[in-house]
Amino acid sequence: MSVANADISPTMLESSTVRDIPALDIDKCSPADRAEWVTNPPEPPGIWRDLLNSLRDTMFPNPTKLFSPKRNTGIALLGTLLQAVFPILSWGRSYNLAMFKHDIFSGLTLASLCIPQSIGYANLAKLDPQYGLYTSIVPPLVYAVLGTSREIAIGPVAIVSLLLPSLIGKIQDPAADPLAYRNLIFTTTFFAGIFQAAFGFLRLGFLVDFLSHAAIVGFMGGAAIVIGLQQLKGLLGLTHFTNKTDIISVLEAVFGSFRHENTRWNPLNFIIGCSFLSFILITRLLGKKYKKLFGLAVIAPLLSVILSTLLVFLTRADQHGVKIVKRVPAGLNPISARHLQFHSPQISQITTASLIVAAIALTEAIAVGRSFASMKGYTIDGNREMVALGCMNLAGSLTSCYTATGSFSRTAVNFTAGCQTAVSNIVMAVTVMISLEVLTKLLYFTPNAILASIILSALPGLIDFHQAYNIWKIDKLDFFACLGAFLGVLFLSVEFGLLLSIVISFAKIILISIKPGTEILGKLPGTDTFGDIHQYPMALNTPGVLILRVKSSLLCFANANFIKDRILRMISNEEDASGKRGIQFLVIDFSNLMNIDTSGIGSLEELQSGLGGSGVELAIANPKWEVIHKLRVANFVGKLKGKVFLSVGEAVDACVAAKLGAMI
Repeated sequence: MSVANADISPTMLESSTVRDIPALDIDKCSPADRAEWVTNPPEPPGIWRDLLNSLRDTMFPNPTKLFSPKRNTGIALLGTLLQAVFPILSWGRSYNLAMFKHDIFSGLTLASLCIPQSIGYANLAKLDPQYGLYTSIVPPLVYAVLGTSREIAIGPVAIVSLLLPSLIGKIQDPAADPLAYRNLIFTTTFFAGIFQAAFGFLRLGFLVDFLSHAAIVGFMGGAAIVIGLQQLKGLLGLTHFTNKTDIISVLEAVFGSFRHENTRWNPLNFIIGCSFLSFILITRLLGKKYKKLFGLAVIAPLLSVILSTLLVFLTRADQHGVKIVKRVPAGLNPISARHLQFHSPQISQITTASLIVAAIALTEAIAVGRSFASMKGYTIDGNREMVALGCMNLAGSLTSCYTATGSFSRTAVNFTAGCQTAVSNIVMAVTVMISLEVLTKLLYFTPNAILASIILSALPGLIDFHQAYNIWKIDKLDFFACLGAFLGVLFLSVEFGLLLSIVISFAKIILISIKPGTEILGKLPGTDTFGDIHQYPMALNTPGVLILRVKSSLLCFANANFIKDRILRMISNEEDASGKRGIQFLVIDFSNLMNIDTSGIGSLEELQSGLGGSGVELAIANPKWEVIHKLRVANFVGKLKGKVFLSVGEAVDACVAAKLGAMI
């Protein structure tokens, strides 16, 4: 076998001096030779090299394909660059009429669901109905050009529509000054787009991962209940309602409507809303049971809008207390760049709200995109998705849209309807454009109760009891993060619930990092493998040799002293009744350790010093690239006097040999 056959990454080739590596006969390599491999690796890449590689991978994920000899002409290179930036140019080359037929049907199906939902979500966001429709035009068009997911349906969603008034409503009351509130929403969307694009360009997607799966499950469940309670305003036909989102304030407002004359509910609104809510839910159940009725389930919200509007118009129910949408301006998205409030005195609060909205929108969109991509057998690039989502929200903020993202319910409909590419988003957007131009006058008599029922019908999918139960079974700390988010959103506020879940998740990470566990390893009979003696009770101990593995990927200032003290305490506990040390060698398996800082190196030096005073020698096995480089620079490798090994087995064999040599 030759070393030249091993896989060598481009980063390794770029960051190290190219040397002629002779073919090696592995059978003739001694443990000393293999130890030399460990202690003298090439120089690892520096931080600036990592940053440049990160930016390159974001924009050009296939550099070898991009700069291949076949593409060395200027036109070919330009074409490849454009395909890297605009994915539509890549898959568009193989687009055909059969795919277009599927996308037309999917797009029209999507529009039939999107139009009533967009109006309802705009109402939830405390905006006029047209802004929900605007948000279903520009963002989907931009995403179709820049995005990598074929199935995701872009537009307004319930969670973001709830989050925006919860955050911005504290800065500007939408009831007191609707235009000022709208302008702050546009500004928030602009900064959310900036954050999302920056996350993608700088490959900072890991920041979104601070919102753990458990936290998202709890947050979504709590938010779904809050959204449902907010819809009681439309469902009961209330004129005045609380701007607070916690369950106590909402229930107080609802029960207060039964007592006070000026806020009293109207039973006609309730009857209309509940009737069509039942219709939508029943058709959905039938659509799941009978595939032939899938189309009816999809268009049920649109049918509900049409039928309820006709009912109100023919019976003049608006004159008997039924609340209606009234005027929806016709025409396409007006330019809103001049409405952005960059010089607002609350700009710091706006940017903070934008960061929260950006993170939630990214988390939902990428989770939706990856879920459906896996069903089709392809993958999406998370960082490129962030750039696409950021650009579409930037464009949306300039064209009277509020923050858009991927909708799970509409994406499921798009997928089931047989969409092939993002053209379905384009078809949907064009359909909404036509509706804005010619059909808005027909929405005048649409009852608010039907919008509330459409939103309520979309909420059951946000509450995932099965996932919450699985989280409880698998990880109790994760469940506390889930429960914290759920209760925080429900009883305090949306942002506090989110913050509480992040704090609990961080506390878990910090606890594990500061106090990582250690494993005592033993050799599994009949193998060369060493495993945890508690996990494998049959594992054999080596007399005089204690083998440890630290359950942490980082040895740093936060945990170095804790680990050092624990190891010294374990050595001390091995002392036998006669006062002699039973341990002569300590082997630490570094296979888990990915990195180390100066505090970690200092703790290793103190550990070696403490062991030396007790007559115990220290050896390390299988250190990673970054770790051995830093240990070598700090001159710690020299202090180990050659006791650095490629594997735990070689370290143990060397210790046993040294022990036998000392006995002779």
